[in-house]
Amino acid sequence: MTSGPMDPDARARRLTEVFDLVGPLYHKVFRKVEQETPVDGVSVGVRAVLDLLDRHGPLTVPRMSRAQALSRQFVQRMVNDAVARGFAESRPNPAHRRSPLIALTPAGARAVAAVTAHERTLLRQVDGDLTHEDVDACLKVLGRMLDLFADVDMDGSVPLAPPRGRTEGDRP
Repeated sequence: MTSGPMDPDARARRLTEVFDLVGPLYHKVFRKVEQETPVDGVSVGVRAVLDLLDRHGPLTVPRMSRAQALSRQFVQRMVNDAVARGFAESRPNPAHRRSPLIALTPAGARAVAAVTAHERTLLRQVDGDLTHEDVDACLKVLGRMLDLFADVDMDGSVPLAPPRGRTEGDRP
């Protein structure tokens, strides 16, 4: 393996390998989370909503949909499910009367904490001798790939930035 920057063609070939792993990984994790959720009623979609609210505080459905690159209709269904289960609540939005803020309830905070703890238990089982540098490199590559598609949301709003540079004690 050589060090130093890759030429664009080699970089494109190697990044295709990353895409080839990320898709199946995403789908398998999605399935595993759905099958083994420690809290009844927390689908992957509801979990994503609860996680956003936990990390960013109250948000509107349009803001959540942009942050997750998902349709507003899908996010609204997940929010409706979270509200019906008592994990989230709707609050008036002083900035926009027709777009309420969605906030995490105490039950929602407990649910997302339980799901996160379960996920960490699973992730502790990753085999190998991964180092902090390995994970930093992975985050750098995935972050650069995500940055490439930052302009996909064409509605002119500013998307929520994924937290970068997390420390070991931070939540995933």
